[in-house]
Order: sequence, then structure tokens, then C-alpha cells
Amino acid sequence: MADTYVIEPDLDFIKEVGALGGQDLKKCYQCATCSVACPISPDTKPFPRKEMIAASWGLKDKLVGNADIWLCHNCGDCSTLCPREAKPGDVLAAVRSYTISEYARPKALANALKDPKKLPILLAIPAVLFLIVGTITGLLDFTPDLSQGIKHWKFFSTWLVDMMMLPAAIFAAAVFALGLKRFLGDIHQNALLEGKTTKQNIEVVGFITAFVRIIPTILLHRKFSECTENKDREIAHFLTFYGFIGLFIVTNIFFIVMYGSYLLPSGALHGPWSQLNPVKWLANISGVALIVGTSLMIKNRISKKDQTSGFFDWYLIYLAFGLGVTGMGAQLTRLAGWAVCILCDLLYSPDPGVRVICLSAVLKAGPFGVSNGGDDI
Repeated sequence: MADTYVIEPDLDFIKEVGALGGQDLKKCYQCATCSVACPISPDTKPFPRKEMIAASWGLKDKLVGNADIWLCHNCGDCSTLCPREAKPGDVLAAVRSYTISEYARPKALANALKDPKKLPILLAIPAVLFLIVGTITGLLDFTPDLSQGIKHWKFFSTWLVDMMMLPAAIFAAAVFALGLKRFLGDIHQNALLEGKTTKQNIEVVGFITAFVRIIPTILLHRKFSECTENKDREIAHFLTFYGFIGLFIVTNIFFIVMYGSYLLPSGALHGPWSQLNPVKWLANISGVALIVGTSLMIKNRISKKDQTSGFFDWYLIYLAFGLGVTGMGAQLTRLAGWAVCILCDLLYSPDPGVRVICLSAVLKAGPFGVSNGGDDI
């Protein structure tokens, strides 16, 4: 006798998926062209056909905890070949966006991030805090002594920046860890229900082994090269990815050297560092890679008229672009001797604080602090 399954559709989930970019979901008539077209769809349980069915019927529980929705790279092949223009790629992207919001905490902040009306408030809070704390502590100076050249730390102490950044970073790490724990637990439970595994608990050794095995695929962007419709996305993502990694390394080197130097008899070693310093080379190359990569992302999205891009999609791209431009701009204005323009950097420095909190709330905490120390190097 066949198993029975009682369908309990979540109508709000269907509406939310549509609002997040999957508005063409109901055009799907289950021809399975998308699963055939996808170059990275597994042979055993191909997607995105089964995900399109679940989303169309409002089966939220079958999607939010399902690992398969994260296999998609949104290369666009399925959307291009879909005879009904249901855009499966956009639907899966919308489901992932919904899933991120489900695991993000605090929920109010996650929801505020997707509301363009709340953006000015989100950006203003860290900026105001930066000005207030800087004024009270005396670590912020609008008229420093520049007789020995322009140095950013004379405008605002690195202590002030890190007083804002470190608590935000700790908060981001904690939120990310809690969300990730719930996320992995739900994925494992879903895998048990669907018969993908028989193991009742996640084996730590096996998980680490599998993660290490997939690192080369991530670093080399192998899956992006398998796409045909949006193959040009590979270069943009590659440059952005390594731009963030390079700037993350630079920021940590600067942080360790600067605070470690307080133990030296000569005192702290503040920037700017010489342009001939290898760390400076890495900073400049990574900064340029980030700017070029995100610029290509913006160009590609604008050119794809049939691809849906919501507010949050654009927000993340422009945020990454802004990180690169403001970091590089801070250095160039210093080299040009434009002291007045350095004051504009005050708008740049507090931004990582809100970026840390906002991005961590949507499980995007990785790039939060890449430009914090870069401008003073």
C-alpha cells in the first residue's frame, strides 16, 4: 500500500517566495526541463524540479532544512531553457533568501535588512555611536596636527575603531555560530527523513573530512565553470572572493602587529606602511580585485534584464563595492594630501560595525571587517 502524505500548504511562505524574486513560480507545470538542463544536478535526486513542486505547494518544511537548495549556483541555465519562463533559478534564490532569514537572529534585525526604508536607520546608528563615543573619550579629532603628514590614526584612534568593532565582531561570531548550529541540525534531520543518511548524529570527523575535501572546489570555483548561461559570473565571483580573503589576511596582520608593538620599548607601530611592504602589495591587489569583481557583478546584473534582483541582492553587492572603494579612496586621498577628504573617512570607518551586525544576521558575517585596518596600512 502506498504511503500517504497530508499536505499542509503554507500560503504565507508562497507569498514570501514570490516577494523575494520567485513571482513566476506558479507558471511551472513540472516538465522537468530544469532538472535536465542543470549541469550540476545530482543523478539520484535531481533539482530543481522537486524544489519547484515543494515551493508551489507551500511545503516550507521540505525546503528550509533541505541541503539541496544550496547546491544551486544560480547559473541561469534552467531559467533560460524553461518553456514556461518560470525561472527556477530565481525561485531557488528566493527560497535560499527566505531560509537565511529563518535562521538569522535577532529576527527584527534580519527583517529590517530587507526593508529599504530601514536602511538609513541601520547606517545611521553605528555612525552616531562612533561620533558620540569618539567625542566622549577624546579619541576623535577633527583638527589633528598634520605637520608630519596625514595619518588616519590622528583623526580617529585605532582604539576607537576597535572599541566599536570588537564587540560587533563578537556579536557576529556568536549569532553566526548559533544560526549555523541550528542550520546543520535541521539539514541532518531532513536528510534522515528523506533517507539520505542513516546516521542519527553528525559525525564530527566525517564532517571535517568532507569539508576539507570540498575546499579545492570552493577555492578554484569549479562549479561556476560548468555553467553556460552566466559563465561570465565566474570571473566576478573569483575576484570578489579572493579580494575578501586577501583583505581579511591584511587586516589581521595589521591588528597583530599594531597591538603587539605596544609591548616594544619604542611603542606602537602605527601606519601608514611603506608602499614597498609586501603586506601593502597584498592590500592594494586585494582592494583592486574587490572593486573590479563587484563592478563586474553590478554590470552583469544590470545586463540580465530577465533576472530578478531584489533590494537585498543589490544591497550586498553595493556594500561589498563600497568596502573596496572607501578603503582604496582613504589611501588615495592620504597620498594626495587631501586632508579635508580624510574627514569623509569618518563615514567609512563606522560602517564595518553595522556591516558586521547586519551581515552576521543573515549568515554573511565573513567579510565584515576586511577594510577596518586596510586604510591605515
